[in-house]
Amino acid sequence: MKFVAPSPYADPDLAARELLRIAAGVNPDYDDRIYIEKINWPMLMDLKAAPAEYKAGLDLAITRGWLWLHESGTYVRLTEAGKALLA
Repeated sequence: MKFVAPSPYADPDLAARELLRIAAGVNPDYDDRIYIEKINWPMLMDLKAAPAEYKAGLDLAITRGWLWLHESGTYVRLTEAGKALLA
């Protein structure tokens, strides 16, 4: 019988903090825009988070005011609260 270790991103708070860490490492484009694919690719492909874990973390980061998501869903901005959390 094989046992599978639980994913570290099953906790939305940890997933949200990891998304913030990734967003802080991205060089923002015009007007401090961080295109969504620049944070979802590392989270989903490099860190092997499940799509539901990624979405729960993103929603929590937006709810807590750490990230601001544009209404089109194409980019986010790191807010002052998110920057303060990382400092």
